[in-house]
Amino acid sequence: MTLLSQLRADLADHAGKSLIRRRRTLDTPCGPHAVVDGRQMLAFCSNDYLGLAAHPTLSAAIAEGAARWGAGAGASHLVSGHYAVHERLEARLAEFTGCERALVFSTGYMVNMGIAAALLGRGDAIFADRLNHASLVDGALLSRAEHHRYAHGDTAALSRLLAGSTARRKLIVTDSVFSMDGDIAPLAELLALAEAHDAWLLVDDAHGFGVLGPQGRGALAAAGLAHWRLLLVGTLGKAAGLSGAFVAGHADVIEWLMQTMRTYIFTTGAPPALAHALLTAIDLIERGDALRATLAAHQQQLRGTLRLVQWQRMPSTTPIQPVKIGDNAAAVAAAAALWDDGLWVPAIRPPTVPPGTARLRISLSAAHTEHDVSRLTNALHRIEATP
Repeated sequence: MTLLSQLRADLADHAGKSLIRRRRTLDTPCGPHAVVDGRQMLAFCSNDYLGLAAHPTLSAAIAEGAARWGAGAGASHLVSGHYAVHERLEARLAEFTGCERALVFSTGYMVNMGIAAALLGRGDAIFADRLNHASLVDGALLSRAEHHRYAHGDTAALSRLLAGSTARRKLIVTDSVFSMDGDIAPLAELLALAEAHDAWLLVDDAHGFGVLGPQGRGALAAAGLAHWRLLLVGTLGKAAGLSGAFVAGHADVIEWLMQTMRTYIFTTGAPPALAHALLTAIDLIERGDALRATLAAHQQQLRGTLRLVQWQRMPSTTPIQPVKIGDNAAAVAAAAALWDDGLWVPAIRPPTVPPGTARLRISLSAAHTEHDVSRLTNALHRIEATP
């Protein structure tokens, strides 16, 4: 069998397991009401939790940034691609998150791919929640440290692993809000374990930043946690409505990461125009209590009105509201039925989630309306009841 024929066979195997993914093409800006593949749709699949992605103030800010700073950075940050506006953004993010210093990246995947390898190596150990994002898993593998995975949210199991480890250096790694379940990690318990076992604690707050905590400062602020052991990762393409990511923490730790992270050193800096617009995005998040209140009302409405019999709405107090179906093909069929009704809700299957837990992943936004949520719940009731 040739390489190409083997590849075709593997694709056919994926198709037989209902694992083929299809891209949809939008003809309108990001928002709940969109034209997708030529159809008018009501979307519940974006991470634009505060509805900022198409906010006119942000659109004006990025245009203003391009006029002031041009289109690109031209080089890596450590060569000649670091601009005054990058410096201002990092200072603003540090202040906003209550950390001493922050470092900005082009994507969250780049942050998570590089941190573990900068802090650890052979002879060290990583302790990771089994449901962590793929970028955290890949970053752990790149570090060459021992990689221990504990059952989701099981701090007792983590405690046993830490107690039995003889590694020189230890790193506990977790999502704050788990992107496919919508639940929140036991952050206070994790920090207590990090202190007890002299470990770093890396928290990926991709889905908490902008949504949780006072003024949207994130999951750590919501839990009232601050410590030099903490490394906070936040992404800027979800609640912030734009693109990019950052890591924040103790000044000495951030300096070390800047000096050693390959994903920072060996890549072109993000466009300064984007940094200019992100300063406005942070202001909008800080003043966004009304948006967060609307988002919370949508979550409460969905939890209060969705009454499922065969499927299961998974417990979540965040904008991610998954409905577990189980079977891959059944989840795909449910998503297709919703699509036929004009509702865009993605079917999530392995390897994104464990086998047997395929689901519909509902993402709520402050840009949705009460009527939008009612339309979704009515459609879910009708489709679940249809043989």
